[in-house]
Amino acid sequence: MRDYPDAIMMFAAGFGTRMKHLTQTQPKPMVPVAGRPLIDHALDLARGISPARIVANLHYLPDQLDAHLRAQDVKTVIETPEILDTGGGLRNALPLLGAGPVFTMNSDALWAGPNPLAMLQAAWDPARMEALLMTVPLENTLGHGGTGDFTRAPDGRLQRGPGQVYGGIQIIKTDLLADIEAEKFSLNLLWDMMLQRETLFGLPYTGRWCDVGHPGGIPLAESLLAGADV
Repeated sequence: MRDYPDAIMMFAAGFGTRMKHLTQTQPKPMVPVAGRPLIDHALDLARGISPARIVANLHYLPDQLDAHLRAQDVKTVIETPEILDTGGGLRNALPLLGAGPVFTMNSDALWAGPNPLAMLQAAWDPARMEALLMTVPLENTLGHGGTGDFTRAPDGRLQRGPGQVYGGIQIIKTDLLADIEAEKFSLNLLWDMMLQRETLFGLPYTGRWCDVGHPGGIPLAESLLAGADV
């Protein structure tokens, strides 16, 4: 089993309900932002670290997204009949991802600054960590209305609380997935196990991050990509 991640899991199965009318006829990752499907911006980051393989899970309106991704050498797995949530989706894709830690990515955020995958790759310490999350200080976020998901100790360990937003990108070991009986479950369940073991870590992002999971995030993201001061 490898110690360092060389595969990326892209979560692309969701219904995109926050996008409202924009996802009535297309899955959220295909919603255009700055003239390109949202997921292509995530793929730019993924290719920036030259992974051995990229895998995406699909469920809602999968056909057009499946064709789009296969044309870009992304392996896909369609969840059917039910969507499996992030934890179940990750476990379902393990035959394609391989054993060992993997990157996971949400496709509904835009990043302006250093490649967050490369930052995580450089900071990953498999001897201490079972997961390393890219977190974003509230002052570096756009389009996000919450108070944050985690607090971060000086040694990098995370606890639940306000201040740091989970940006949707992480490195995570997959061993504990075998201990979960449910078929459909969130990665929060895995994180809770790691919190108990004090092996959940965070790395603060030094650039800007925009939540593009809702229509109001699109113009903010486009301004960020254009280099505007937003």
